[in-house]
Amino acid sequence: MADEIVNVNEFQALARQALPKMYYDFYAGGAEDEHTLKKNVQEFQRIILLPRVLVDVSKIALSTNILGYTISAPIMIAPTSMHKLAHPEGELATARAAAACNTIMMLSFTASCSVEEVAASCDAVRFFQLYVCKRRDIAVNLVQRAEKSGYKAIVLTADRPRRGRKEADIKNKMILPQLKNLEGLMSIEVFSDKGSNIKPNANEIFDPSLCWRDIAWLKSITSLPILIKGILTREDAIKAMEVGAAGIIVSNHGARQLDYTPATISVLEEVVQAVGRRVPVLLDGGVRRGTDVFKALALGAQAVLVGRPVIYGLAAKGEAGVRKVMQMLKDELELTMALAGCPSVEDISRSHVRTDRDRLQSML
Repeated sequence: MADEIVNVNEFQALARQALPKMYYDFYAGGAEDEHTLKKNVQEFQRIILLPRVLVDVSKIALSTNILGYTISAPIMIAPTSMHKLAHPEGELATARAAAACNTIMMLSFTASCSVEEVAASCDAVRFFQLYVCKRRDIAVNLVQRAEKSGYKAIVLTADRPRRGRKEADIKNKMILPQLKNLEGLMSIEVFSDKGSNIKPNANEIFDPSLCWRDIAWLKSITSLPILIKGILTREDAIKAMEVGAAGIIVSNHGARQLDYTPATISVLEEVVQAVGRRVPVLLDGGVRRGTDVFKALALGAQAVLVGRPVIYGLAAKGEAGVRKVMQMLKDELELTMALAGCPSVEDISRSHVRTDRDRLQSML
Protein backbone atom coordinates (compact mmCIF):
# COMPACT_ATOMS: atom_id res chain seq x y z
CA MET A 1 0.00 0.00 0.00
CA ALA A 2 1.30 3.42 -0.99
CA ASP A 3 0.14 4.98 2.28
CA GLU A 4 1.65 2.31 4.54
CA ILE A 5 3.64 3.76 7.44
CA VAL A 6 7.19 2.45 7.15
CA ASN A 7 9.04 4.45 9.82
CA VAL A 8 8.43 6.45 12.97
CA ASN A 9 9.07 9.80 11.31
CA GLU A 10 6.00 9.37 9.12
CA PHE A 11 3.75 9.54 12.18
CA GLN A 12 4.69 13.20 12.60
CA ALA A 13 3.02 14.15 9.33
CA LEU A 14 -0.09 12.19 10.31
CA ALA A 15 -0.18 13.95 13.69
CA ARG A 16 0.11 17.34 11.99
CA GLN A 17 -2.95 16.45 9.89
CA ALA A 18 -4.92 15.12 12.87
CA LEU A 19 -4.31 17.88 15.40
CA PRO A 20 -5.33 21.52 15.59
CA LYS A 21 -2.31 23.70 14.80
CA MET A 22 -2.17 24.98 18.39
CA TYR A 23 -1.83 21.48 19.82
CA TYR A 24 0.56 20.22 17.15
CA ASP A 25 2.84 23.21 17.77
CA PHE A 26 2.63 22.64 21.52
CA TYR A 27 3.96 19.10 21.13
CA ALA A 28 6.38 19.62 18.24
CA GLY A 29 7.91 22.96 19.15
CA GLY A 30 11.06 23.82 21.04
CA ALA A 31 12.48 26.85 22.83
CA GLU A 32 13.28 30.08 21.00
CA ASP A 33 15.31 29.42 17.80
CA GLU A 34 14.79 25.65 18.15
CA HIS A 35 18.52 25.10 17.59
CA THR A 36 18.71 22.33 20.19
CA LEU A 37 15.48 20.80 18.90
CA LYS A 38 17.13 20.24 15.52
CA LYS A 39 20.45 19.15 17.00
CA ASN A 40 18.86 16.46 19.16
CA VAL A 41 18.05 14.57 15.96
CA GLN A 42 20.92 15.70 13.75
CA GLU A 43 23.73 14.72 16.13
CA PHE A 44 22.70 11.06 15.93
CA GLN A 45 23.42 11.25 12.20
CA ARG A 46 27.05 12.21 12.85
CA ILE A 47 27.75 8.91 14.62
CA ILE A 48 28.96 6.11 12.34
CA LEU A 49 28.26 2.42 12.94
CA LEU A 50 31.14 -0.09 12.83
CA PRO A 51 29.62 -3.56 12.28
CA ARG A 52 31.25 -6.89 13.00
CA VAL A 53 30.80 -9.68 10.45
CA LEU A 54 30.70 -13.46 10.66
CA VAL A 55 28.93 -13.38 14.02
CA ASP A 56 26.11 -15.81 14.80
CA VAL A 57 23.04 -13.58 14.85
CA SER A 58 20.45 -16.29 14.26
CA LYS A 59 18.91 -15.24 17.59
CA ILE A 60 18.73 -11.64 18.82
CA ALA A 61 18.04 -10.88 22.51
CA LEU A 62 16.62 -7.38 23.00
CA SER A 63 15.46 -7.51 26.62
CA THR A 64 17.14 -5.54 29.36
CA ASN A 65 16.66 -4.70 33.03
CA ILE A 66 15.99 -1.26 34.50
CA LEU A 67 16.03 -0.95 38.30
CA GLY A 68 15.11 -4.61 38.60
CA TYR A 69 12.30 -4.58 36.01
CA THR A 70 12.78 -6.59 32.82
CA ILE A 71 11.52 -4.91 29.66
CA SER A 72 11.29 -6.34 26.16
CA ALA A 73 13.73 -3.83 24.66
CA PRO A 74 15.77 -0.86 25.94
CA ILE A 75 13.11 1.58 24.72
CA MET A 76 10.88 3.32 27.28
CA ILE A 77 8.10 5.91 27.14
CA ALA A 78 9.20 9.37 28.24
CA PRO A 79 7.02 11.64 30.39
CA THR A 80 5.13 14.05 28.14
CA SER A 81 2.26 16.44 28.86
CA MET A 82 -1.44 16.36 28.26
CA HIS A 83 -2.04 13.30 26.12
CA LYS A 84 -5.76 14.08 25.87
CA LEU A 85 -4.88 17.01 23.63
CA ALA A 86 -3.62 14.34 21.21
CA HIS A 87 -6.34 11.70 21.72
CA PRO A 88 -9.53 11.44 23.82
CA GLU A 89 -8.22 8.46 25.81
CA GLY A 90 -5.01 10.28 26.67
CA GLU A 91 -2.51 8.56 28.95
CA LEU A 92 -4.81 5.58 29.42
CA ALA A 93 -4.20 4.59 25.80
CA THR A 94 -0.47 5.23 26.16
CA ALA A 95 -0.28 3.12 29.32
CA ARG A 96 -2.11 0.22 27.68
CA ALA A 97 0.34 0.40 24.78
CA ALA A 98 3.25 0.34 27.23
CA ALA A 99 1.82 -2.76 28.87
CA ALA A 100 1.30 -4.46 25.49
CA CYS A 101 4.90 -3.66 24.52
CA ASN A 102 6.25 -4.80 27.90
CA THR A 103 8.03 -1.56 28.59
CA ILE A 104 8.10 1.15 31.25
CA MET A 105 5.96 4.27 31.01
CA MET A 106 6.89 7.46 32.84
CA LEU A 107 3.71 9.37 33.68
CA SER A 108 4.02 13.14 33.56
CA PHE A 109 3.13 15.45 36.44
CA THR A 110 1.20 17.41 33.79
CA ALA A 111 -0.78 14.41 32.54
CA SER A 112 -4.40 14.67 31.43
CA CYS A 113 -5.25 11.60 33.53
CA SER A 114 -4.61 11.16 37.22
CA VAL A 115 -2.01 8.94 38.85
CA GLU A 116 -4.80 6.66 40.00
CA GLU A 117 -6.63 6.49 36.66
CA VAL A 118 -3.48 5.43 34.81
CA ALA A 119 -2.62 2.87 37.49
CA ALA A 120 -6.06 1.29 37.15
CA SER A 121 -5.90 1.14 33.35
CA CYS A 122 -3.31 -1.63 32.95
CA ASP A 123 -0.46 -3.54 34.55
CA ALA A 124 2.42 -1.65 32.89
CA VAL A 125 5.42 -0.84 35.05
CA ARG A 126 5.09 2.88 35.71
CA PHE A 127 7.41 5.59 37.01
CA PHE A 128 6.02 8.99 38.09
CA GLN A 129 7.67 12.18 36.87
CA LEU A 130 7.63 14.94 39.47
CA TYR A 131 7.98 18.70 39.47
CA VAL A 132 8.43 20.15 42.94
CA CYS A 133 5.94 22.94 43.63
CA LYS A 134 6.36 26.01 45.78
CA ARG A 135 3.94 24.31 48.14
CA ARG A 136 5.92 21.25 49.14
CA ASP A 137 2.84 19.52 50.53
CA ILE A 138 1.65 19.07 46.95
CA ALA A 139 4.78 17.11 46.10
CA VAL A 140 4.29 15.00 49.22
CA ASN A 141 0.69 14.30 48.21
CA LEU A 142 1.62 13.29 44.65
CA VAL A 143 4.57 11.11 45.67
CA GLN A 144 2.49 9.30 48.28
CA ARG A 145 -0.34 8.78 45.79
CA ALA A 146 2.09 7.40 43.22
CA GLU A 147 3.62 5.05 45.76
CA LYS A 148 0.19 3.87 46.93
CA SER A 149 -0.87 3.31 43.30
CA GLY A 150 2.03 1.01 42.57
CA TYR A 151 4.43 3.28 40.71
CA LYS A 152 7.96 1.92 40.94
CA ALA A 153 10.13 5.05 40.89
CA ILE A 154 10.06 8.84 41.07
CA VAL A 155 11.60 10.78 38.19
CA LEU A 156 12.54 14.25 39.42
CA THR A 157 12.75 16.77 36.59
CA ALA A 158 15.59 19.08 37.56
CA ASP A 159 15.88 21.42 34.57
CA ARG A 160 12.77 23.54 34.97
CA PRO A 161 13.16 26.25 37.63
CA ARG A 162 11.17 28.38 35.18
CA ARG A 163 9.44 27.54 31.94
CA GLY A 164 11.38 27.96 28.72
CA ARG A 165 10.14 30.35 26.05
CA LYS A 166 8.28 28.55 23.28
CA GLU A 167 7.33 31.23 20.79
CA ALA A 168 4.78 29.13 18.91
CA ASP A 169 2.73 28.79 22.10
CA ILE A 170 2.78 32.55 22.56
CA LYS A 171 1.69 33.19 18.98
CA ASN A 172 -1.03 30.55 19.18
CA LYS A 173 -2.28 31.89 22.54
CA MET A 174 -2.07 28.33 23.82
CA ILE A 175 -4.32 27.59 26.79
CA LEU A 176 -3.82 24.43 28.82
CA PRO A 177 -6.62 22.84 30.85
CA GLN A 178 -6.45 22.25 34.59
CA LEU A 179 -3.84 19.71 35.65
CA LYS A 180 -5.67 16.51 36.59
CA ASN A 181 -3.22 15.56 39.32
CA LEU A 182 -3.66 18.92 41.04
CA GLU A 183 -7.45 18.83 41.25
CA GLY A 184 -8.48 19.60 44.81
CA LEU A 185 -4.96 20.69 45.71
CA MET A 186 -4.65 24.07 44.04
CA SER A 187 -6.11 26.18 41.27
CA ILE A 188 -3.91 26.90 38.28
CA GLU A 189 -6.28 29.12 36.35
CA VAL A 190 -3.75 31.90 35.84
CA PHE A 191 -4.57 34.25 33.01
CA SER A 192 -2.24 36.37 30.92
CA ASP A 193 -2.83 39.55 28.94
CA LYS A 194 -0.70 37.95 26.19
CA GLY A 195 -3.27 35.22 25.72
CA SER A 196 -1.35 32.05 26.61
CA ASN A 197 -1.66 30.71 30.15
CA ILE A 198 1.23 28.24 29.96
CA LYS A 199 4.13 30.35 31.18
CA PRO A 200 2.20 32.07 34.01
CA ASN A 201 0.88 28.70 35.17
CA ALA A 202 4.31 27.10 35.25
CA ASN A 203 5.98 29.99 37.00
CA GLU A 204 3.23 30.17 39.62
CA ILE A 205 3.43 26.46 40.40
CA PHE A 206 7.06 25.32 40.21
CA ASP A 207 9.65 26.04 42.88
CA PRO A 208 12.69 27.90 41.48
CA SER A 209 14.55 27.48 44.77
CA LEU A 210 14.81 23.68 44.37
CA CYS A 211 18.44 22.63 44.73
CA TRP A 212 20.69 19.64 45.41
CA ARG A 213 20.16 19.66 49.18
CA ASP A 214 16.42 19.15 48.60
CA ILE A 215 17.05 15.63 47.28
CA ALA A 216 17.49 14.54 50.90
CA TRP A 217 14.03 15.91 51.67
CA LEU A 218 12.54 14.10 48.67
CA LYS A 219 14.17 10.83 49.75
CA SER A 220 12.70 11.31 53.22
CA ILE A 221 9.12 11.26 51.95
CA THR A 222 9.30 8.10 49.82
CA SER A 223 10.86 4.67 49.76
CA LEU A 224 10.85 4.65 45.96
CA PRO A 225 14.11 5.06 44.02
CA ILE A 226 14.64 8.57 42.64
CA LEU A 227 15.98 9.22 39.15
CA ILE A 228 17.13 12.72 38.24
CA LYS A 229 16.14 13.94 34.78
CA GLY A 230 17.83 16.86 33.07
CA ILE A 231 21.54 16.06 33.53
CA LEU A 232 23.81 17.31 30.73
CA THR A 233 27.25 17.65 32.33
CA ARG A 234 29.87 15.59 34.10
CA GLU A 235 29.68 17.96 37.07
CA ASP A 236 25.96 17.46 37.60
CA ALA A 237 26.28 13.71 37.10
CA ILE A 238 28.80 13.59 39.95
CA LYS A 239 26.49 15.67 42.16
CA ALA A 240 23.61 13.33 41.40
CA MET A 241 25.74 10.42 42.59
CA GLU A 242 26.69 12.30 45.74
CA VAL A 243 23.04 12.89 46.72
CA GLY A 244 22.12 9.24 46.11
CA ALA A 245 20.24 9.27 42.82
CA ALA A 246 19.17 5.79 41.75
CA GLY A 247 19.46 6.73 38.08
CA ILE A 248 20.25 9.57 35.72
CA ILE A 249 18.35 10.71 32.65
CA VAL A 250 20.44 12.68 30.17
CA SER A 251 17.89 15.17 28.89
CA ASN A 252 17.46 18.74 27.71
CA HIS A 253 13.70 18.57 28.22
CA GLY A 254 13.07 17.81 24.56
CA ALA A 255 14.76 21.14 23.71
CA ARG A 256 11.78 22.96 25.27
CA GLN A 257 13.67 24.79 28.02
CA LEU A 258 17.07 26.41 27.32
CA ASP A 259 17.98 26.69 23.66
CA TYR A 260 21.61 26.13 22.57
CA THR A 261 22.20 23.42 25.15
CA PRO A 262 23.98 20.38 23.69
CA ALA A 263 22.17 17.57 21.97
CA THR A 264 21.78 14.81 24.53
CA ILE A 265 23.56 12.16 22.47
CA SER A 266 26.61 14.44 22.26
CA VAL A 267 27.07 14.54 26.06
CA LEU A 268 25.90 11.02 26.90
CA GLU A 269 29.38 9.50 27.03
CA GLU A 270 30.66 12.24 29.34
CA VAL A 271 27.87 11.53 31.81
CA VAL A 272 28.31 7.76 31.59
CA GLN A 273 32.04 8.08 32.33
CA ALA A 274 31.32 10.29 35.34
CA VAL A 275 28.79 7.82 36.73
CA GLY A 276 30.99 4.80 36.14
CA ARG A 277 27.97 2.49 35.71
CA ARG A 278 27.09 2.80 39.39
CA VAL A 279 23.49 3.57 38.40
CA PRO A 280 21.58 3.30 35.11
CA VAL A 281 21.98 6.19 32.69
CA LEU A 282 19.04 6.71 30.32
CA LEU A 283 19.00 8.93 27.23
CA ASP A 284 16.09 11.22 26.36
CA GLY A 285 15.88 13.25 23.17
CA GLY A 286 16.06 12.85 19.42
CA VAL A 287 15.47 9.10 19.12
CA ARG A 288 13.74 8.41 15.81
CA ARG A 289 15.38 5.20 14.56
CA GLY A 290 16.50 1.83 15.83
CA THR A 291 20.01 2.88 14.82
CA ASP A 292 19.65 5.81 17.26
CA VAL A 293 18.86 3.37 20.05
CA PHE A 294 21.89 1.27 19.09
CA LYS A 295 24.17 4.33 19.10
CA ALA A 296 22.96 5.40 22.54
CA LEU A 297 23.55 1.92 23.95
CA ALA A 298 27.04 1.82 22.40
CA LEU A 299 27.85 5.10 24.15
CA GLY A 300 26.78 3.71 27.50
CA ALA A 301 23.06 4.30 27.93
CA GLN A 302 21.11 1.45 29.49
CA ALA A 303 17.95 2.46 27.63
CA VAL A 304 16.41 5.37 25.75
CA LEU A 305 13.21 7.34 26.31
CA VAL A 306 10.84 8.16 23.46
CA GLY A 307 8.65 11.25 23.76
CA ARG A 308 7.34 13.08 20.69
CA PRO A 309 7.05 9.94 18.48
CA VAL A 310 4.72 8.43 21.09
CA ILE A 311 2.56 11.56 21.00
CA TYR A 312 2.51 11.51 17.20
CA GLY A 313 1.49 7.86 17.17
CA LEU A 314 -1.22 8.56 19.74
CA ALA A 315 -2.58 11.51 17.75
CA ALA A 316 -2.63 9.55 14.50
CA LYS A 317 -3.97 6.18 15.62
CA GLY A 318 -4.55 6.12 19.39
CA GLU A 319 -3.28 3.16 21.39
CA ALA A 320 -2.51 1.24 18.19
CA GLY A 321 -0.36 4.13 17.00
CA VAL A 322 1.72 4.12 20.18
CA ARG A 323 2.16 0.37 19.92
CA LYS A 324 3.21 0.75 16.28
CA VAL A 325 5.80 3.41 17.14
CA MET A 326 7.34 1.28 19.86
CA GLN A 327 7.28 -1.88 17.72
CA MET A 328 8.90 -0.09 14.77
CA LEU A 329 11.78 1.12 16.93
CA LYS A 330 12.14 -2.33 18.44
CA ASP A 331 12.16 -4.02 15.02
CA GLU A 332 14.70 -1.54 13.67
CA LEU A 333 16.93 -2.08 16.69
CA GLU A 334 16.75 -5.83 16.20
CA LEU A 335 17.77 -5.50 12.56
CA THR A 336 20.58 -3.09 13.43
CA MET A 337 21.92 -5.51 16.03
CA ALA A 338 21.86 -8.39 13.53
CA LEU A 339 23.62 -6.39 10.83
CA ALA A 340 26.15 -5.02 13.32
CA GLY A 341 26.97 -8.46 14.71
CA CYS A 342 25.45 -8.08 18.18
CA PRO A 343 23.35 -11.07 19.31
CA SER A 344 22.31 -9.32 22.55
CA VAL A 345 22.09 -5.87 24.07
CA GLU A 346 25.10 -6.75 26.22
CA ASP A 347 27.18 -7.29 23.06
CA ILE A 348 26.74 -3.67 21.95
CA SER A 349 29.96 -1.85 22.84
CA ARG A 350 31.80 1.42 22.34
CA SER A 351 33.79 -0.20 19.55
CA HIS A 352 30.65 -0.39 17.43
CA VAL A 353 30.47 3.37 16.85
CA ARG A 354 32.73 6.21 15.73
CA THR A 355 32.03 9.77 16.83
CA ASP A 356 33.38 13.14 15.75
CA ARG A 357 35.66 13.06 18.79
CA ASP A 358 37.09 9.72 17.69
CA ARG A 359 37.82 11.12 14.23
CA LEU A 360 39.50 14.19 15.69
CA GLN A 361 41.67 12.14 18.02
CA SER A 362 42.75 9.89 15.15
CA MET A 363 44.14 12.95 13.36
CA LEU A 364 46.24 14.11 16.32
